Amino acid sequence: MLTPTEFRSLHRPGSPLILPNAWDLASARWLHASGHRVVGTTSLGVAFATGLRDGAGEIAEETLGLVRKVAGAGIAVTADIEAGFSSDPDEVARYVAELAELGAVGVNIEDSDTTGGLVDPSLAVAKIAAIAAAVPNLYVNARTDVFWIGDDADTASKQADAIARADRYLEAGASGVFVPGVLTPATIAALTASIAAPLNVLVQQRIPVAELARLGVARVSTGSLLFRAALGALADTAASVCSGEVRQPSGTPNYDEVVALD
Repeated sequence: MLTPTEFRSLHRPGSPLILPNAWDLASARWLHASGHRVVGTTSLGVAFATGLRDGAGEIAEETLGLVRKVAGAGIAVTADIEAGFSSDPDEVARYVAELAELGAVGVNIEDSDTTGGLVDPSLAVAKIAAIAAAVPNLYVNARTDVFWIGDDADTASKQADAIARADRYLEAGASGVFVPGVLTPATIAALTASIAAPLNVLVQQRIPVAELARLGVARVSTGSLLFRAALGALADTAASVCSGEVRQPSGTPNYDEVVALD
């Protein structure tokens, strides 16, 4: 299994790590068996699979449990911890230390709160600094949600805010920066040029990974995409059964392939 140091080395601008996001042990094992050395967790998938709400700070125990199972299966995992499940930086640091003890190689922490708004960056800075002090070798991916849930400010203003927040988070001890949202090539180029650390973005529907690499991206996450795709495949396959013409999505494994998974 990857160490945190090895995980850090996979973040190479121009040759990005493709990080698939799992929501349970089965999805993590299948992704790992498909060739992915490390998986992330998706807060939406973890929340929805356990009957809880995404972004509401409700999945702390569920995330611990998933990391325990995935790392216990010998799979490197980085955890989506929303905003840290607390407004107290020391509590956040203790929680992340527990994840590290279970085998997590990294965490992703965001600067939005349970109300769906951006927090004062000083609070995010305090959380990141506490994590970095408690678990200095862990990869801390500081997510800024300026483009994800920000107001109607123009792109230039959002870009400036994202860069300013990123600078503060890196100074506090973050290892990399995650800027989710639908971004243009020009915005991505500006972010990679201005942020002095590996940049993580979501899979972009209109920008191929090869182009993201050319723009200097170091990590591309699937976020909730795989979970949502799985839900769609469930519904489509069930509908095909009801219609009398069973159609299985391409790549559907057979029974023996699943039970044979190491």
